[in-house]
Amino acid sequence: MQPDILIALIGFAFITSVTPGPNNMMLMASGANFGLRRTVPHMLGVSLGFGAMVMVLGLGFDRLITGSPLLSELLKWASLAYMLWLAWKIAHSSRPSEDRAASARPMTFLQAAAFQWVNPKAWAMALGALSAYAAGVGGALVVGLVFALVNLPSVSLWAAMGQGLRRLLAAPGRLRAFNWTMAAGLVLSMLPVLFH
Repeated sequence: MQPDILIALIGFAFITSVTPGPNNMMLMASGANFGLRRTVPHMLGVSLGFGAMVMVLGLGFDRLITGSPLLSELLKWASLAYMLWLAWKIAHSSRPSEDRAASARPMTFLQAAAFQWVNPKAWAMALGALSAYAAGVGGALVVGLVFALVNLPSVSLWAAMGQGLRRLLAAPGRLRAFNWTMAAGLVLSMLPVLFH
């Protein structure tokens, strides 16, 4: 990949990774509810899972999906249903109390990696990056690697912002309002992608 194309790809990866979207809304909520340290597996799952998704799509699956309107439509509505379920869970979550701490858990690495496959923003980012920057399988591997490397610090900012809000959100009413706001943000972040 030529240096100017690589620089453009890094910029594209940064802008699309750091802007609000389902992953970032969930990471901010996780940082606020569970703290940064417990959210690290979730962050790694997002970054490495998305990079892997880009690489797999770059093997030709991207053309299969974009070439099938029915498959694209099914994916869109399955994603919407899953996002609404996640938004409901975020809206109704609360900081783990002493007695609930053992059972309350942030998203795991594998859950976060698998989530990329139903995240409409992730699909738009992956398909857009592959069409603009990837030339063949080798290009798809580079695009996936760049995204994995750029994505981790970008999404970490959102989890850190959530962690920073923990003291402010110590009051149950504030935490409840924050979680409902994050749930609404999750739903709103999907709308441009779903109805494009």
